[in-house]
Amino acid sequence: CRSNVQEQTRRQVALLNATAQDLFSLYLKCQGEPFSSETDKLCNPSGVFFPAFRVNRTSERKEVMVAMYKLFAFLNASLGNITRDQEELNPTAKELLDRLHNTTKTTRGLISNLTCLLCKNYNVFQVDVSYGESSKGKSAFKKKQQGCQVLRKYVQVIAQAARVL
Repeated sequence: CRSNVQEQTRRQVALLNATAQDLFSLYLKCQGEPFSSETDKLCNPSGVFFPAFRVNRTSERKEVMVAMYKLFAFLNASLGNITRDQEELNPTAKELLDRLHNTTKTTRGLISNLTCLLCKNYNVFQVDVSYGESSKGKSAFKKKQQGCQVLRKYVQVIAQAARVL
C-alpha cells in the first residue's frame, strides 16, 4: 500500500459521491421517454438487488471497509453491465459513455485501495461479494430500467458511504 492510501480512498469516494447525481441525470436524459417523466415509478430501486450497506460512523473500521468493498465490487460489475448496454442502445451518447467509463475507472481504483487496506490493516484476504443480475438477453426497455434502478440506488448509497468515511 502507498502511504496515502487511506486519504486516496476517501477522495475517490468523495469524487464518486460528487458525480453520482449528474451521472444519473444524464443517464435519464439519454434514455428518453418514459424515463425522464416517470422516473419515480420506473427507477424505483426497491425492485433491484443491491448489497446491504448497514454501517455508520460508529461502526468498527474493519466492518466499514468490508461493506465498502462489497458495495464497490457490486457497483463495478453493475457499471460494466450498464456501460455494455448503453454502448449497444446509445452508441452516440459520448458524454454518458465517457462518464460511465470514468466512474468505472474510479471504482476500480477504489477497489484496489480497499483490497490493500483490508489486507494490510485487517488481515482480510477474501471478501464474499455478490454481483447484480445480468441484463443480457433482456429487452431494451428492461435494460434501461435496470440501469436506471441501479444508478438511482447508487446515488443514495454513495452519499451514505461518503458520510461514513
